[in-house]
Amino acid sequence: MAFDYSFDYSKLRGKIKEVYGTQDKFAKALGIGRVSLSQRLNNVLDFSQEEINNSCGILGITKEDIPAYFFTLKVQKDEQKIS
Repeated sequence: MAFDYSFDYSKLRGKIKEVYGTQDKFAKALGIGRVSLSQRLNNVLDFSQEEINNSCGILGITKEDIPAYFFTLKVQKDEQKIS
């Protein structure tokens, strides 16, 4: 049984905006396309280890902060409402 999960990249999105202004500029600095970055930030594709390492270098993220930026799980809101 596969574990279905999504990561919350809101902290990473904020850091990208703070350092680069736009996701497009960050994608170019990282050496990937704008669409590729969007797919990663929207949980369509996963970030590779190399992309995570390079992102940390160009965004000034410490190795200790990697989990907060890249591995924070999205909280799944319960669809069922209790009456």
